[in-house]
Amino acid sequence: MKRNPRLFDFLLVLIFALLGFLVMGYHPGLEDDGIYLTAVRADLNPALYPYNSQFFRLQVQATVFDDWMAHFVRATGMPLAWAELFWQFVSLFAALWASKCIAERLFAEAHAQWAGVALASAMFTLPVAGTGLYLMDQHLHPRNIATALILLSVSRILAERPWQAAPLLLVACLFHPLMGAIGFSFCLILALVLLEPAPAWARAWPRPAAAMAPLAWVLGAPNAGWREALATRNYCQIYRWTWYEWSGALGPLLLFWLLWRVAQRREEQPLARFALAVFAFCVFQQAVAMAIQAPPSLIRLTPLQPMRYLQIVYFFLALLAGCLAGKCVLQAKAWRWAAFLLIANGAMFAAQKAEFSASPHVELPGEQAANSWLEAFAWVRRNTPVDAYFALDPYYLKAKGEDYHNFRALAERSQLADAIKDAAVVIQVPVLGPEWERQMQAEEGWAHFELADFERLKSQFGVDWVVVDERLPTGLACPWRDRSLAVCRIP
Repeated sequence: MKRNPRLFDFLLVLIFALLGFLVMGYHPGLEDDGIYLTAVRADLNPALYPYNSQFFRLQVQATVFDDWMAHFVRATGMPLAWAELFWQFVSLFAALWASKCIAERLFAEAHAQWAGVALASAMFTLPVAGTGLYLMDQHLHPRNIATALILLSVSRILAERPWQAAPLLLVACLFHPLMGAIGFSFCLILALVLLEPAPAWARAWPRPAAAMAPLAWVLGAPNAGWREALATRNYCQIYRWTWYEWSGALGPLLLFWLLWRVAQRREEQPLARFALAVFAFCVFQQAVAMAIQAPPSLIRLTPLQPMRYLQIVYFFLALLAGCLAGKCVLQAKAWRWAAFLLIANGAMFAAQKAEFSASPHVELPGEQAANSWLEAFAWVRRNTPVDAYFALDPYYLKAKGEDYHNFRALAERSQLADAIKDAAVVIQVPVLGPEWERQMQAEEGWAHFELADFERLKSQFGVDWVVVDERLPTGLACPWRDRSLAVCRIP
């Protein structure tokens, strides 16, 4: 190890990546994976999802993620479930490797560098104020890949190799255009802060504005359905945020300003320049976000969600907080390190267990379904035709014990639009608004549906299967049921 310190770094980062993975948990098919995993499945088997596929196909047109994953699965022969797990872990490892490289440029002490990596790994599921994001998702999301690539780009700029950052940022944009644009914005500001005397970074502000340009394919005109979907997403409308969400947004700005001033006073120039770059980035992006959402005439730009710049800022916050803790508190004291790791990882582990209490903490491929919803989805996948069309409670993702697992992604069948995840897609793609509104109206009053209501859905949309709770209407044939759910065919 002494002859090859990079091998030691690799192994220790690998250990922290594994620890972070175990703390954050793994839940394929969760939340946004209802879009991306479903799209990959559709690429691999075009016979799937003959109905309502527009609710995932249109959004993924902006990313290469689904095509790339499908090509990877075909080329390697690796089952999709294991391929997703593999790239999830690679993303976590790459993010921590980049964190170590960044920490090396900002802190001379090894214990400070490793404390930063340790805290970043523990905080993978730290919620980002008001945005609906974590630092990293508990499933493979193109944002995870883009985040790792952005962090690697930052490490290359700090290493005075900005030409190596350019292709990384380009690939990040291909996987997640919004995060890639935000990453480009930060890297440009950072490069200017490092290359020119402060405060010349102020001259960089107009240039990153091009990185926030909206994608042409989502510039459809607003409509009633789109506005209804938008009203369900507070994180898209910052002027409706609560005081604590604003505190979480503006707090990092103040902290990085203080860090800049303190590091400058202590003549710690690399840290001071980096903190200044983050501060300038926060000011610029916050101004963009407030300018976009202030006038009603710019409401169509709301789905760009410019406040999501906070995700990368929170990552830097966790990394530098760990580095400072390692430098000033932990140092080389074993008992302090033990307490630090136990508290940080234990707290985040407990939070994740509480959030997804009805599901296994790590849902590995091939494991038997652990609750009624997952058992129902598994039965549907194995026992119904690929062209089956399902209706569920439009709010099923919020149901007790469901834990936000997506039906399309896990049951591999078409479904009528839901009020939660499909609404998030509608605000990105307004053309879906009228159809989403029509389906929401047809499903209104789901809790009191009788056989005639299900027959109406079949007549109106072609739905021939339903997943219902224990209150079973008479007249439905239900080949699978347990104490709380049933999968039934509409006659």
